[in-house]
Formats: sequence, structure tokens, C-alpha cells
Amino acid sequence: MKLLKNIAKTLFIGNLVVLGACTDNFESYNANNNSFPEELQDIDFMKQKIPFKVIQRGIIYQTNVDGTNWQYQIMQNLVADMFSGYFHDMVGSFNNQNSAYALNTGWCAAQWDYTYAQVMPSVLTAEQLTEDDEFAAFNALAKIIKVAAMHRVSDYYGPIVYSAFGQATATSQSQKEVYECFFSDLDYAVKTLNAHIAAGGGNTFADVDIMMPEGKKTYAQWVKFANSLRLRLAMRVSNVDKTLAQTQVTAALAANAGGVLEGADETVGEYGVANPLGGVANWWEVYMNASMESFLNGYEDPRMSKYFKTADGGGDVGVPYLFDITGTYKGIRQGTNTTNDNRYQMHSWTTVTPSTDIIVMSAAEIWFLRAEAALRGFDNTYTAQYCYEKGIETSFNQWGVAGYDTYIQSEKQPREYLDAFNTKFNAQPRTTVSPKYNVSGTQEQQLEQIITQKWLAIYPEGCEAWAEQRRTGYPQIFQVAENLSGGVISTEDMIRRVPFPQGYKESDPTLYNTLLNQLGGADNGGSRLWWDANGNKF
Repeated sequence: MKLLKNIAKTLFIGNLVVLGACTDNFESYNANNNSFPEELQDIDFMKQKIPFKVIQRGIIYQTNVDGTNWQYQIMQNLVADMFSGYFHDMVGSFNNQNSAYALNTGWCAAQWDYTYAQVMPSVLTAEQLTEDDEFAAFNALAKIIKVAAMHRVSDYYGPIVYSAFGQATATSQSQKEVYECFFSDLDYAVKTLNAHIAAGGGNTFADVDIMMPEGKKTYAQWVKFANSLRLRLAMRVSNVDKTLAQTQVTAALAANAGGVLEGADETVGEYGVANPLGGVANWWEVYMNASMESFLNGYEDPRMSKYFKTADGGGDVGVPYLFDITGTYKGIRQGTNTTNDNRYQMHSWTTVTPSTDIIVMSAAEIWFLRAEAALRGFDNTYTAQYCYEKGIETSFNQWGVAGYDTYIQSEKQPREYLDAFNTKFNAQPRTTVSPKYNVSGTQEQQLEQIITQKWLAIYPEGCEAWAEQRRTGYPQIFQVAENLSGGVISTEDMIRRVPFPQGYKESDPTLYNTLLNQLGGADNGGSRLWWDANGNKF
């Protein structure tokens, strides 16, 4: 099979010609690092550390150099960030493509062509360089990072090549099999790091650790991240394999597992590198989604000013305003198909800049995962309500806003969306869910509250938000205004995935057909992934 050549050397993004993936052997790294002579390679594990410079930054795509913002834009901002209900681009020429479900195959292929094709060879290198027992802790870290990056890829497409990546006979695996491998890798990593800690092993990774916050660059913190990642993925499969989910939740929260993220100061990120979302925002192309406007304004959420700037309004955009938006938080409805102008350019845009810390996982997310685990009967350490409110409190602390006590008692509801130019794009909120926990509500009603608040708390991480919105149906974001998919994607069900790179049809039809068979459906945006069970199974 020609897989490794295809994804390591030839990258397909529409008709673009893109540079090959990161090198997959140490000699190549060394050749690109003339200041790193051979006699220094074995000092302080420097040889083993080199691939980690790439793979840590590859989770939220920033690989060899800063400035890869356009790749991030097409791989995430015009895909998951928009489909999750977080953002929308104001550029009119984009409004008849992904926004309206006429999927741009180049944009949809970019997560595979960049995160997958460039990170996995470096992960493979890291694993190969740390196979010996003396490097076991590094090997464990490589596996944690691999899972953190590759579940994002699988959650876009479904089946991928995972266990056999780089082998001459490499074959793809179904998403179910891939997730089982994720859990196996995380189990190994947690046990390995805990054993290293128990044996008094030193922290030899801290000097190249860019993912843990200052003061927490320890192996113990990596254990917490691994357990938290395990909990995230456990809840992802809860509707299709309750037994597997229960087993993994129990393992993640076990007393001897090493803990999970709990405090607002434990945010896992990519520190010290340029934020690609901020880079795209510098182009005036990362705007508030109408769904965000509805929830944030409706709840009078104190985090609103931390997330978005107010609209400028007043400027001539070539189309008359129906009302003044100046000083308001104003979003853009997905799928307006208004391609002849950039009328939304004075709406609210993100506060994220290139210097904003990149968030990979927050402790607030973990509290909401624990709330759902309690709701589903997977864990009885705390009640679902306690974890839910703790998640909100942790998020407020993370963003440095006050008003938590008032917010958790609020019965405010999402507001209607009024388009500033055309009333046909107005939309009524699809839910009446409020912040105050509904102790007498059904499991489904309480789950909606948990996921809605998690969605607000994990902003701006669109990949995770989109995955959870598909899995649970929450939050109930606005449907696409105009659907140009020709019936392939249901307006009611919304987009469920993105297609595989279409170049494989010719370059590697064996791989493409295998992936398609393992998907179990058509290679389009309407086919559900394995964990997307079309309804919550309690």
C-alpha cells in the first residue's frame, strides 16, 4: 500500500501543491539543525527531544515554523470552528462553500493533509527514538500527544491508519478500532509515567515542555492530562459502547490513576508559539457565529467580552443596515449564501490574537465530563449538579470574570437572532435551556444543560466543540440558512463529518476503498461516524 508515501510526500488540498511532510528520521532533523553537532546528541536526551518540538505544536496546528495561519484557516476555522457554532468568516466569497454545505474538498482534506500527514511521521520518529527502557517516560509522552492529535483527525473523517502507520503493509482501521488503540496508548502512558514517578525518576522533559503551564511542567501533570484525555474519549463513545465508556471512566478517575485536571490554572496548551487563530483574526476573518450571539447575549454571560469584541457598525458595507449594531455583540448566521459583498465585516470578531495562549484542554471541560459521567451513572464521586456548577466556576476563574453565584441561579434563555441586513435570515432560538441546573429535569434535559455550558467553556477549541455537538445534539445551534448540498447533508441533522482527501481515489484507490468500507457509508458530509449514534443512550 502506498499510504506512507502518499501522506508523507504528496499532500492534496484541491489543486494546491504543498510542501512534503516533516521528516521521519533523526538524521533529517539533524541535517536541518547544523548547530546541533553529533557529539551533543546524547547529552540530556537531546536526540529524543527533537521530535517533540514538532508534535506538541501539531495538536493545534503549528509545526516547524510560526506563520502557518492559512493552513489552520482551511483545516479548522472554515470547518470545525464554524460547524461548532463558534465562528464565521465575513468574506462573502466563502459563503457558498462550507458555510452552505457545498463542501470545498480542499478545505475538508486539510486536517488530514497537515495534522495527520505532518504530525504522525514525527510521532513515529519520537516513538522509535524512545523504544529503550531508559526513555520510557518520553515514549509515554509521545503516545499521549499522538492520541491528543489523532483523535481530532479521526473525529473529522472516521477511519484512519493508526497502529500500522509507517509499516510497509500499513492498513487503516475502523474508528472503533482506532479508539480502542487510543485507550490502550493512554493506559500504557499513565502506567509508565506513574511507575517512573514512583521510582523517583527525574523530570527530564521540562526544558522542552510547551504544553504545561509554568510551575506545572512535571510528569505528574502529564498523567493528569492523559487521564483527562481518557475521560474525554470515554464520554465520546458512551452512546455506542456503554461498557467501554464505563471501563475507561473508571480507569481515568481511579484513586491510584494520578488524577485529572481540576483547577483553572491547569490549562493544557501550546505555550510560547504564535496562535494561528489569532493570525487568521488579524485578517479580519474570525467573527462571532450567530449561535454564539444567541447564547451569550441571552445569558448575559460575563465571558462575552473575553471572547469577542463589540461590533463597530456604522461603516459603509455596500448594503443598508436594518438597525444600528454599534457597540453590540453581533454574530453571523451560517449559510446565508451572500457572496456578492462583505456586508458582515463590521460585526463582532474574536479577541484572540497571535499572542493569546493556545488552549488544548481546560479543567472546566473535565468538570463537565465528570458531570455527564455522573448523569450516566459511570461515576458517583460527585453529583452531576456539583460537577456542572464546578465547571462553570472553573471557566469563570480561567477567564477572570466575576458573577458566578448569580449566573448559576440564572433562568435566562438564548435570544432570537436578527440579521442586520435581511430579515429572511432571522432565527428563533431552538431551545429554552438556562444556566440554572434543572434538578427535576429529565436526563436529556440535564445533559443539554451540561453540554451547552461545556460548549461555552471550551471556547475557542472548535474541534472538540463540533465533535460534542454531533455526539449529543447540543447545544442546539442554528441550522444552516441555505443548504447547497443537493440533499446530501440534512439541514435538520446538520453536517456529520468531512470527506477523505479526494486525491486518494486516483493515487491510492486501495486505501480509499478500505477507508470507505470501514466508514460504512458514503464519503460525504451526511454520513455519521461510529460514535455518532443519532441520539443519546442513557
